[in-house]
Amino acid sequence: MCGIYMTNIPYEKEKIRDKLEKINFRGPDNLGIEKINNISLGHLRLSIIDLNVRSNQPYNFKNYYITYNGEIYNFKSIRDELITLGFSFETSSDTEVLIKGYSVWGKDLLDKLNGMFAFAIYDIEREEIFCARDRLGVKPFYYYWENGVFEICSQLSPLIEKKAKISEEAISIYLDYGYVPSPYSILENTYKLSPGNYMIIDLKKKTKTISKYWDLKSIETRDISYEQAKEELHELLKDAIKIRMQSDVPLGVFLSGGIDSSLVAAIASKLSEKPINTFTIGFEDPKYDESKIAQQFAEIIGSDHRNSICRVEDVLNMLPTLIKAYDEPFSDNSALPSLLLSSETKRYATVALSGDGGDESFLGYTHFDLLYKFNQIKIIPLFVRKILGRFPWHRLFKRRPETIKGMLGAKSSDDFSWNLFMRNDSLQKERKFLWEKYYNGYKVWAKSSIQRMADLNIKLWLENDSNVKVDRASMAFSLEVRSPFLDYRIVEFARTLPVKYRYDGKIRKKIIRDILSNYIPEEVFDQPKRGFIVPMDKWLTSELRQDVVEKLNDDFLKKIPNLNVAKFKNKMNLLLDGKYDYSHLVWRLYVLALWYKEYDSRS
Repeated sequence: MCGIYMTNIPYEKEKIRDKLEKINFRGPDNLGIEKINNISLGHLRLSIIDLNVRSNQPYNFKNYYITYNGEIYNFKSIRDELITLGFSFETSSDTEVLIKGYSVWGKDLLDKLNGMFAFAIYDIEREEIFCARDRLGVKPFYYYWENGVFEICSQLSPLIEKKAKISEEAISIYLDYGYVPSPYSILENTYKLSPGNYMIIDLKKKTKTISKYWDLKSIETRDISYEQAKEELHELLKDAIKIRMQSDVPLGVFLSGGIDSSLVAAIASKLSEKPINTFTIGFEDPKYDESKIAQQFAEIIGSDHRNSICRVEDVLNMLPTLIKAYDEPFSDNSALPSLLLSSETKRYATVALSGDGGDESFLGYTHFDLLYKFNQIKIIPLFVRKILGRFPWHRLFKRRPETIKGMLGAKSSDDFSWNLFMRNDSLQKERKFLWEKYYNGYKVWAKSSIQRMADLNIKLWLENDSNVKVDRASMAFSLEVRSPFLDYRIVEFARTLPVKYRYDGKIRKKIIRDILSNYIPEEVFDQPKRGFIVPMDKWLTSELRQDVVEKLNDDFLKKIPNLNVAKFKNKMNLLLDGKYDYSHLVWRLYVLALWYKEYDSRS
């Protein structure tokens, strides 16, 4: 895994070096800078395939120069195809395959790629820059653009200059979601290239055009038996895992007590000639700890297992790393144990497989249960449900009032899905929905409301939260993480399956569980999923309480654009008084305060 950089701003090499040093954790093995004409290319390399210096970047072939981050898992088959066309190769890397493939097929190369990637290619003859990002947004791609002046990077911090202004629109979005979704970034004139998109910068005309090469599509459910679906999915998973095990450096597998990582580890152990390395983070509090279950799984599949029990101070000590590594405000608190897991894994491996992406495609989240229940009550007229929403159901069900009102007051299944991702508790004074046009496709891609929620999950949450969490947490410690469930073939295949094969109203991820039973007895893995979560409500009211109160003072809150200060302070007090768990909102603003402090020190 690596860090990329490209610009037409006339910086000196030392200036570019200083910029890249800010994110040298993404590629500590080599820092390369090339200046061709008025274009500067930079690259930070984490060596995974072909460790030889011959594969360092920026890489040149004829009139093309590339800076590239990621892995093309099917690069060997593409290389074979290029050999039949008369090409020879000087390296055994996917970088050389990528640049030579582009020289033949141009943008059509993207349809051939199976991998996670973000790259920029400078074509000297055509005087243009070709950029692309992988289908599901596993790898990041930021760019600054203003009147033909551009700057491209894997992370935001090298792009931050004193002139950079914080985007008020992005702050407003963050207040609701806890992250900043593509194509926005937290800074004005700086953007993210959306997944499945490519961008062409015409250097002569000083223009840029962005086009889509992949997206979720409208689907028809396949007429396929459950047994056939299970067999086809099993084979797809085995291939997706096999091609992700290609590595010239030590490889391991994240192993939690969950279904997805267990299946990845089990299949990987069968494909490996020697015992695989597996890694788990455990917690002192048994309510959150899955380490004992993971240990059982490891013993069954015969892996060389390492378990680290983290204490409160271990996790909270990761706070400075969280702010520096994530660049933008990011409030998914599972990023903290993810950082800790990555730091422990890096001691033994440079590549790790994970189970990320399984819940999105195979309907594993609890919110699918909530939508299933909503579909049963939505036959009740809306005005009746709104009246019912006035009753204090939250006291009976021990949920926040907004959750119950949101469930009863949703106009449709799609509204329910959207409100659920916003948690029905906006902190904005005035809500604007202009950005949501980028994610409205989920309403028409599938007939099933459950599948439409899954599609929204993939397009909104997976790219902007889950993938960001994993990329920044792993790269903070120079660790590459690969997830077989994010193979686009599996995502596309899952969407064509009948919903009941994945979720029947009672059992989530049914087909995945049945495949896993080939490797691990069901009575062993059939246990409640705890999730990779931390007791944030307890920490905010104890260990972090004083710092939270100090940082979330009136002066700070009043400078946050569009924040409903009174509403937030009320919710914070309800949390601190132990009445309702608004920890997700308080943590969101606390992270924003920490980010502002770091931003002020950088800019």
